[in-house]
Amino acid sequence: MAFAAIFLFILFASPIMCYGKDHIVGGSDGWSQSGDYSTWASTQTFIVGDNLVFNYGGSHGVNVVSKDDYDNCNTGNALLSYTGGQNSIPLSSAGDMYFVCPTLNHCDTGMKLAIKVEGTSSATTPATPYGTKSMPHNAASGTFGTMSKMVFGFSLALFVFMG
Repeated sequence: MAFAAIFLFILFASPIMCYGKDHIVGGSDGWSQSGDYSTWASTQTFIVGDNLVFNYGGSHGVNVVSKDDYDNCNTGNALLSYTGGQNSIPLSSAGDMYFVCPTLNHCDTGMKLAIKVEGTSSATTPATPYGTKSMPHNAASGTFGTMSKMVFGFSLALFVFMG
C-alpha cells in the first residue's frame, strides 16, 4: 500500500517539474495603460519553457512585433496577435521578444514590453501548437488548467485507492 502511494505521488508530481514558470505581465495590475513594463521586466528572469500570461480588458490586445516595430510603435506588422482578455504566450526560443498593445496610441503611452529570453533550463519544454496565429493559447486552458485537472484526478484516485 505504501509503494502505491509513493508511486502515485511521483507520478503526479513529476509533470509539475516539466513546465516553466508563468510570468503574469504587469503583476496584479495586468496588461494595462498604467503599467511600467520596463521596471516589471527587470525584476523577472525569462527562460525558454516559461510563459508570459497577459490579463487585460476588452479594449486591449497583445501583438508580438519586431524590434523596429516595437521602437516605432508600429502595430500594423504583427508577427502574432492575441485577443480575448487572457493569453499565455510560450517562450519557446532564446533571444529578445517584443510586445505591444495594438489599440491606437496605447503603445505610444507605454503599453509595450521588451524581454530577453535566456536559454533552456533543466525543465523540458512541452511540444504544443499553442501560441500560434492559428491556435492562440488561452491561459485558462493552458498549463495551469491542465495541471489542476491532473492534480485533482490523481488526488481523487489516491483517495479512492487508499480509502
